[in-house]
Amino acid sequence: MSFDYTRSVGPVIGRFLTGLRDGRFVGARLSDGRVVVPPPEFDPVTHEATADFVDLPETGTVTSWTWVSEPVAGQPFDRPFAFALVTLDGADAPFLHAVDVASPDEISTGLKVRARWAAERTGAMTDLVFEPAPVEPVETPTEPVSTSSTNETPAEPVTGIVTPVSLDYTYAASPEESAFFRGLSEGRIVGQRCPKCEKVYVPPRPACPTDGVPTVEEIELSDTGTVTTFCIVNVPFLGQKIAPPYVSAYILLDGADIALQHLILDIPVDEIRMGLRVKAVWKPRDEWGTTIENISHFAPADEPDADFDTYKHHL
Repeated sequence: MSFDYTRSVGPVIGRFLTGLRDGRFVGARLSDGRVVVPPPEFDPVTHEATADFVDLPETGTVTSWTWVSEPVAGQPFDRPFAFALVTLDGADAPFLHAVDVASPDEISTGLKVRARWAAERTGAMTDLVFEPAPVEPVETPTEPVSTSSTNETPAEPVTGIVTPVSLDYTYAASPEESAFFRGLSEGRIVGQRCPKCEKVYVPPRPACPTDGVPTVEEIELSDTGTVTTFCIVNVPFLGQKIAPPYVSAYILLDGADIALQHLILDIPVDEIRMGLRVKAVWKPRDEWGTTIENISHFAPADEPDADFDTYKHHL
């Protein structure tokens, strides 16, 4: 499950991110004389808006670190590396970033590091990583250079960021659900019937929610059904696979007593209606897995609309 979180960054953080895009560090000098990076929007002492910005060199010192032996998705490297608090030369406070070293023996408190900039930068913390600085002296200014007096505004400053937010999880299917997913891999839709009220549930449930008894009888259902309710999706969003407008609908399969949700395509959205008879459109067999996505969508069936009385209890 994932979505992209989009936010505006404001003039201060925007200035810092614009600096990263341009291959430089932008910090701020606070009212007590300290230089910090990234710059805060407001001075923590006076609470005044930050106004005194400085450029800092790309070298610094590791003040603390931890070893990441098993990286996870989304981290800077797919191999072991270190996270460290790095105090840039000329700064008075550290900030957290990744250091590219092959083993914990190659990093220590006090290690001099240098920023390694990405070839293509967008104005994000991922535009750089740190690596051990060369042993030989490098002509790099160590004093922060004030940029406030120039009143220069960088061309096309960074004004917003998009942060992917995702959650990967492993789902343990019940025996009844496993039968449902295996059936889909064979081109079949499988439900379960309650032995007491005889309702058929699809996807199947281990127990009937009405009577609380196990659903033990497996029922193979038709891939045709009736639209009970639906929603027209008009709003675009990042990661959307289908251009709006399109319809997501609850479909009561023939022989089932609970509707399942799926897409309705191959029909203008203004012609979708309750009672519309539809049929599953399966993907090519070589694309099948153990998933409901084996059904690409539902399309109108060449049948008259269902009578309201046949689905009025399933809305």
